[in-house]
Amino acid sequence: MNESTECLICRSGLYADELGRYACRPCTERIDGNLRALAGPGGLYARLSAQLAPGVGNGGPAVSGSRTAPVPLRLEVLNLMTAGGPVLGSLETWVRDWREHGRAEVCEAGTLQQRLDHAVGTLRFNLQWAVANHEAVDEFARETSLIYRQCEAQVTGERRPRVIPVACPCGTTLRVTLDTAGCRCPGCGQQYGHSEVLQLPMAGRRIAA
Repeated sequence: MNESTECLICRSGLYADELGRYACRPCTERIDGNLRALAGPGGLYARLSAQLAPGVGNGGPAVSGSRTAPVPLRLEVLNLMTAGGPVLGSLETWVRDWREHGRAEVCEAGTLQQRLDHAVGTLRFNLQWAVANHEAVDEFARETSLIYRQCEAQVTGERRPRVIPVACPCGTTLRVTLDTAGCRCPGCGQQYGHSEVLQLPMAGRRIAA
């Protein structure tokens, strides 16, 4: 149970009916939306296979008429599609974590798409429990957001957001983007919300006394 009156993810104040939860309603809906966009035959994960051919994800013509992409494949896309990659591997790691709380079951049977759909379905089904009881829900939110953005970037061809190095007062450099929901400094443990982390000075610049 969250004893703070702030959302652990965006650091916004919680409404009266949200008190005790680790995440506010908008952040919870954002997590659910990111997960929902990944699953199913029309989801981002399934659509990655169409981006395996070189040139497809970079404005080149789409390859049609064959189920097999030509060699060489785009390794960054192939990595996203593997069992132990940053998409399925990460989601199943969270399913295993929630299993320790008696809230989920891992399913490693079937195709990678079936495993992905099962993991997403399990995590969405237990999301309300997680935002009310799991103190690492902010980490879960960051990972699901990253997974969504990585898949979307490959499917739509959008460029990744520019990474900005900012300096925590403890001296640690944090690498964030303009859409970073928030982050925790690994050096001192300070938690920053979206607006707070973007107000930090650029790393490498001398801070006037």
